[in-house]
Amino acid sequence: MVEKEQLIKEKFEHNGLCDFAALYGFAHNWLKDKDYGVIEEKYAEKVSGNSRNITIEWKASKGLSDYFKMEHKIKFEVEGLTDVEVEIDGTKKKMNKGLVRVEIKGNLLKDPKSKWETSAFYKFLRDVYNKYIIPQRIDTVEDMVKDDVREFKDQLKAFLDLKTRR
Repeated sequence: MVEKEQLIKEKFEHNGLCDFAALYGFAHNWLKDKDYGVIEEKYAEKVSGNSRNITIEWKASKGLSDYFKMEHKIKFEVEGLTDVEVEIDGTKKKMNKGLVRVEIKGNLLKDPKSKWETSAFYKFLRDVYNKYIIPQRIDTVEDMVKDDVREFKDQLKAFLDLKTRR
């Protein structure tokens, strides 16, 4: 069985103007550029009047080796999203206004293909391998997962700040 460990959970929210379609595209492209496979596990949209509430859940994963795999669970929650028209540098542009919440969980998967699960002896060897042979490598990979989650969060926040400061 795959050993899955949640290492980090980051959250942020942004209330005000944003271009949600651009944020969605930026987040997806950032993950693709970092060689993640992205699966949209959930998309729910509720419309009431001219306001929308949207929930999107992604699973982004990337193999690091035969033994390690990174997986990020990303959840976008948007409340009260309305379309507005703003003037930027003298030109009118359509944007959105609402509350955007983003939650990112960083997981490390060990033995994602369950190669060490075929017998009790192999399970014992896996435990010995994890505890005594590669503990420094595990620490390094855990740091990579945490750094990736933090960088992704910082990039999303910077994107929102960049789009709304004008």
